[in-house]
Amino acid sequence: MALWRVRATVDDRPGYLSVLTASLALRGVNILTVQVHTTEVGAVDDFLVDAPDALDEADLIAAVERGRGRNCWVARSEARGLADQPTRVLGLATRLVGDPEQAGEVLRATLGADEVTWRPTSATGHDAVGTTTMLLTDPTGGSYELRRQAPSFTPAEYARAQALVELAAAVARREADRVTLVLPDGAELSLRPATADDLAGVLELHEGCSARSRQRRYLSGAALPSPTRLRRLLEPARGLTLVATTTGSDGAAESVVALANLLAEGDEAEVALLVRDDWQRRGLGTALLRRLLTHGERAGYAALVLHTQAENTPMVRTLARLGRPATVERDGTVLTVTVPLAGVPTTGVPLAGVPVTGRIPRPSTSVGGTRPTSTNGGIC
Repeated sequence: MALWRVRATVDDRPGYLSVLTASLALRGVNILTVQVHTTEVGAVDDFLVDAPDALDEADLIAAVERGRGRNCWVARSEARGLADQPTRVLGLATRLVGDPEQAGEVLRATLGADEVTWRPTSATGHDAVGTTTMLLTDPTGGSYELRRQAPSFTPAEYARAQALVELAAAVARREADRVTLVLPDGAELSLRPATADDLAGVLELHEGCSARSRQRRYLSGAALPSPTRLRRLLEPARGLTLVATTTGSDGAAESVVALANLLAEGDEAEVALLVRDDWQRRGLGTALLRRLLTHGERAGYAALVLHTQAENTPMVRTLARLGRPATVERDGTVLTVTVPLAGVPTTGVPLAGVPVTGRIPRPSTSVGGTRPTSTNGGIC
């Protein structure tokens, strides 16, 4: 017995696939796996079969044609073809997460392409599905061109390949956003977008903060937030979450020392920070706020909104160091600070002109007016 890969198109009508499989069975061909790709010209059936040694390529093509199949393509296969295709693609995706530079090799392995070429030009026009050439859009710029002698690419293969390219681009962007932050006192931290894998480290961060710091962050109390709530903060549906970690030099494990959240609400974004007590008053909060401010401008938000306690003098001073005009409103013991972003006109005043004592006057022009109750909470 020998392994073969067989691909053929049949009419997408009830019973036609069974006719094809019956024709193969009459010649002693055992179907091991089958994938069905829906196309505009019919159902493209992709088989991995075990055929008697006496059958050759011509015999298999003849069996397919007798089973009402057309556009038949047949090639010898190897034992690795027995691997479950979704499992195989997930394994290749894991390779991309580890090294997005392997996108070309992963595409070649996924689709059995003979050539994979990255081009600086975008993939305008059609994606060439239905031929032996495929064009894929690279979200980071440019495009990939894939070629193989046979068989033609199907829409399902295109969708699978495009998803892998987008995964590689997402990983590359995340790595590009990882920076080394040098504080004024010379200390170095790694700053990067958060992932769900940071949950344990962020829980330790909250446990390592004083009750006062947690109360300033969440305003509603000093209790530890639930893991479910933290997961939502780590990967917001809209916005960005950053973690600052120690560099883990000399074999030491990374430790999360600060968490910065930017959560979008309409055309505005609410911002909040939590910095471990031993890392406060060292310039880390200012650096995190500036990075969130830059992200907000690039994302096109109209303004950043921050909530903090009026007695939180260090936070008010940190906001003032941004040097941005802002609108401030006081609701009881809580300040709401709105910082318009680039291109948005403002009638606010620089925060440097606002007193940092607990007696901050109500401005005549204000934005908002209720105590914050959202997931984002306050800032410390």
